[in-house]
Amino acid sequence: MTSILAILWISLSLCATQAQAENLTTLPQVVAASLERNQIPREAVSVSVIEIESARPGKHLAKNILNWRASDSMNPASTMKILTTISGLDVLGPQYRWRTNIYTDGVIRQGTLKGNLYLQGTGDPKLIPEELAKMMKSLKELGIQKIDGNLFFDRSAYAPSAMEQSTIDGESLRAYNVAPDPLLYAFRTLSFQIGKSRTADFIDISYTPVLSQLKIDNQLQLVDRSCDNWKSNLRFNLDPENTSNTNQAITAQFSGAFPAGCKGVSYNVAALDANTFLTQGFTAAWELAGGTWAQAPIGKTGTVPLAARLLLKFEGINLADDVQDINKYSNNVMARQLLLTLALEKMGKPATTENGDLVIQSWLKQNGLDFSGLVIENGSGLSRNEAISAAQMNQLLLLARNLPVAEVFYNSLPIAGTDGTMRNRLMTQLRKFLHLKKKPEVRMKTGSLADVRAISGYVLSKSGKMYAVTSFINHPNAWKGLEAHDQLLAWLLEDGPEPKHAR
Repeated sequence: MTSILAILWISLSLCATQAQAENLTTLPQVVAASLERNQIPREAVSVSVIEIESARPGKHLAKNILNWRASDSMNPASTMKILTTISGLDVLGPQYRWRTNIYTDGVIRQGTLKGNLYLQGTGDPKLIPEELAKMMKSLKELGIQKIDGNLFFDRSAYAPSAMEQSTIDGESLRAYNVAPDPLLYAFRTLSFQIGKSRTADFIDISYTPVLSQLKIDNQLQLVDRSCDNWKSNLRFNLDPENTSNTNQAITAQFSGAFPAGCKGVSYNVAALDANTFLTQGFTAAWELAGGTWAQAPIGKTGTVPLAARLLLKFEGINLADDVQDINKYSNNVMARQLLLTLALEKMGKPATTENGDLVIQSWLKQNGLDFSGLVIENGSGLSRNEAISAAQMNQLLLLARNLPVAEVFYNSLPIAGTDGTMRNRLMTQLRKFLHLKKKPEVRMKTGSLADVRAISGYVLSKSGKMYAVTSFINHPNAWKGLEAHDQLLAWLLEDGPEPKHAR
């Protein structure tokens, strides 16, 4: 946690520059022109820009550069992940690791585990095939070659309300809408890779993660078209649609037309229930590791019996690496599980989003921040209700520079023109600085919903100044606001006008 001295330093720096901010309340001309061009009223926009200055190593002050409706609470979309990840890193520490425990009610004899396995999760957001393979290797090292029993899944770490499926757009099969799960495997998402074969005129379809009972029925027809709108003529169906038996055969059917112009695309779908997905994923991973089953296991929900003994305590990827995925690729379910982990670690189980909110609110107060109007619904920004102001977001960005996790957080943000959700942004503007020895850069979290576009992060300008910038657009034409946001960032890359010339 931040020391009292650091808290006072931040608070005083913000107060000391309040007088300067009063005259900096008009949008830059290039930004205003873009908004007008795209029919976005200025009243639907908020902008906060501060210059972050180093007073001494590890201590940073803020100088206000621009405030436009910056104190208004707005929907931040996925930039809300900034609050979740900064607080998570500071409270839990970047080396925090989630645990998945495996228990048994049986015994190991001559290489066979005679008994059931109980998986008890704590919400590891990145239990992916590579990690599950490590888990299987560790199981085999216990002397197990064959498993004669079923699988039981203990999700008692989360309250039932935290795991309820809810969407803001009705798209329940879309990967971004996956609900939290203490035993979340591979984001409960099937990722199909579709592309024209290199050796013949037919279509290859592969998928990940491997499931024990999934087969592909490929009825796609190759057509001579460009790859634009490749999904429009593709039809997907899962048979059976509802899997009451977690180890029954499932067929993924693809039909319709697929453009020959596609070099390779991914079709992601969250179509299976959590128990079926984990049962078949675990079964396949065990078999890939060389293990066998006495009979195909049936996976069920259940709590670990008191008499069960711990077989394996598996630790996942550390929080610093998880935060990279949350911010660079805007992973919603990972952010939601981080919020629930704050609740779990600080208030005990079962974790609820309400308790996660309380932990973050307490953390803000401990750091001298009072965010009136802040609304946290799930911590990911995938919400119509979450709200924060641009000025508050910039206070978070300033605070982050004064925390021990400053560089871990900074490095987690997407880099314009390089990676994540900013990979294709500002490429033309950044080319202008290729001749400079120290290249300017933009590290920016993005956010988008219907009627919302948002940016929040840091700009390192051509002169070496660091700016924290946050801008929200809440309007039906917000989807046209990308240009205005890029104009704002380009303006800061050039250091903008001096404050007295701000327009």
